Amino acid sequence: MVSLNLPEFEHKIKQIEGKAYIFDVLRKKYVRITPEEWVRQHVVHLLISQYGYPKPLLRAEGGLTLNSLQKRTDVMAFDREGRPFLLVECKAPHIPLTQQVFDQAARYNHVHRAPYLLVTNGMIHYCCRIDPESGTTEFLADFPKFFDA
Repeated sequence: MVSLNLPEFEHKIKQIEGKAYIFDVLRKKYVRITPEEWVRQHVVHLLISQYGYPKPLLRAEGGLTLNSLQKRTDVMAFDREGRPFLLVECKAPHIPLTQQVFDQAARYNHVHRAPYLLVTNGMIHYCCRIDPESGTTEFLADFPKFFDA
């Protein structure tokens, strides 16, 4: 896999029927490693190790219904009361972070209403705070730490 603009972490990879799988600490199982999954695993480990997010308050591949369609958020962090806190949309490193990517994340967050949104392809990251009352978005220089929750 390619090097990302995210800290390295100790990961477990194994081959199953000739395909690479990585151990997901949230789902507690090996999952097929794709470029997007590689980004997701880096983000999850970064949130846990450097930003103080407790593993039990992170969920990978959470489901949601949007316009009668089933969709999945890449990573959702919850606050201590179980409310959505940070929605993470991951793309593969070769995927540009276009307006369509932001629109997708915003549609997902319209359902969840998390105050923070992170969009990353592992190379470039955009994080913002969203005020649902005023509808304003403030781009941040860093990811929110869990104690902000």
